[in-house]
Amino acid sequence: MEDFSPSLGTVRFGMFELDFRTRELRKQGAKIKLQDQPFQILQILLQRPGGTVSREELQQKIWPSDTFVDFDHGLYNAIKRLREALGDSAETPRFVETLSRRGYRFVGKIECDASQMRSLAVLPLENLSRDPEQEYFAEGLTEALITTLAKIGELRVISRTSAMQYKGVHKSLREIARELDVDAIVEGTVLRVGRRVRITAQLIDAPKETHLWAESYERDLRDVLTLQSEVAKAIAREVRVKTAPQEQAHLAQPHPVDPEAYEAYLKGRYHWNRRSGEALPKAVQYFQQAIAKDPTFAAAYSGLADCLSVLGYWGLVPPDEGCGKAKELAHKALEMDHSLAEAHASLAFATMFYDFDFVTAEREFERSIELNPRYGTAHQWFGLSLGYMGRYEEGFTEVKRAVRLDPHPMTFQILGGILFFAARRFNQAAEQFEKALETDARFAQAHSMLGLMYAYLSKPEPGIAHARRAVELSKGAPFFVAMLGGVYAAAGYREEAQNILDQLQELAKQRYVQPYAVGVLCATLGKDNEALSWLETAYLGHDPLIVCLKTDPRFDNLRSDPRLQDLLRRMKFPP
Repeated sequence: MEDFSPSLGTVRFGMFELDFRTRELRKQGAKIKLQDQPFQILQILLQRPGGTVSREELQQKIWPSDTFVDFDHGLYNAIKRLREALGDSAETPRFVETLSRRGYRFVGKIECDASQMRSLAVLPLENLSRDPEQEYFAEGLTEALITTLAKIGELRVISRTSAMQYKGVHKSLREIARELDVDAIVEGTVLRVGRRVRITAQLIDAPKETHLWAESYERDLRDVLTLQSEVAKAIAREVRVKTAPQEQAHLAQPHPVDPEAYEAYLKGRYHWNRRSGEALPKAVQYFQQAIAKDPTFAAAYSGLADCLSVLGYWGLVPPDEGCGKAKELAHKALEMDHSLAEAHASLAFATMFYDFDFVTAEREFERSIELNPRYGTAHQWFGLSLGYMGRYEEGFTEVKRAVRLDPHPMTFQILGGILFFAARRFNQAAEQFEKALETDARFAQAHSMLGLMYAYLSKPEPGIAHARRAVELSKGAPFFVAMLGGVYAAAGYREEAQNILDQLQELAKQRYVQPYAVGVLCATLGKDNEALSWLETAYLGHDPLIVCLKTDPRFDNLRSDPRLQDLLRRMKFPP
């Protein structure tokens, strides 16, 4: 029996082919939509054609202890969906055979094609100017090139987060390729002098460390998007991947962009990628400058929308200035370019947090992923949205997809922790937030949520310590102050919790305080009428945090209250 490895590329069987690199199943060239669990089962079966894959092995690899569904039920449904996608049957199997009480076996004839390169990494372009102020430019062009190449469906491109880890790292290309599991490496330089920019890029066969192609491009800054497109098409030719008509359109000659607008946009992306309370306002300023210089620059509208949405979600700006404004900007971006995947995700995120319209948000997230299946942010935010709807297993699957596309540990740790919390799995939630703090000990949200988990797990003292640390790191942000009050209340320190509630109610007369956070504290103190009053204020005022209401364990004692049920009915959840 031959063992087929994912590194071999594409496996063909019957009218079907499965590409291990791009994680796509196709029938006569057309993509087939298949959910994550049945897809993983097919991958495992194809790696051992003719061999038995036990139920225990499938459970260990696909349904570990940190999932939310019953294994037997999940396995039955996954096999059923897989057979439906393949036009197969349990009675007369052509591909997937059931071995009673033992497992499954792939019985079809398969072929493996390893003739084409299917994956590559774009290493950070070196800034030849040596001017630290130009680092944003080199980093921005690297990210833009990664994004352009990632639109080629047949090509797996390593994410920006993973690639940036190798900035300034002295390792052999063979070693980097092995760590990233890619066939090829793109490396190069960028030099900007006035209004001219020069990119030198080379494509390297990583295992052999041999040069396949090298070229230099020089353009006016106004044509920098065209330059990126040319480099991407040249790389696609050299790795011999096929591009579908839709992907060719993505690589077509783009419209020129105002040089100053593009420079401001790159600076905005540079600060957006830092995701901190200090960096986001800077990103806002640069995206606004880009729009002022070029009002037709759709990507700048989407970038600004995302910044405002996150600032609104964190409570750093009022809802109308945050997600409300972001929704308008996302609509403008889509009016200019309806095929911009990032703008559909921007609209979904803002709509969910401003209008609490999960139906529209789900449709927009799915459209974003359809346009660019490798856009990790869309998967990340969609996973969060599914969790808020109570669809924990689906949400967890989307988060795992986001991590595969952009393997930044913090994404999984924070979002996974939030999903576990909503599912009342407090031990597992605490584990994720503990891991997040191992990654970044100064992350206020992780401290705050871990403090809450410890309170639920009857560990009041460390819980209070973490909640206090979150307040300190956030410089007294009202959201984290309210969370500290909730931890006090859950730990039985009612006087301290009441003092914080009094402070927040007084502060709310002077500045914006998220009413949902105050409502949570009231509920934890058993002040049901006050809690419901604050929740009504949160709904009417478009407080983004109220999207948590359906699944938040802190309101479990109020689930049967007609006033809370009425609020949930007014929010737009799918039937």
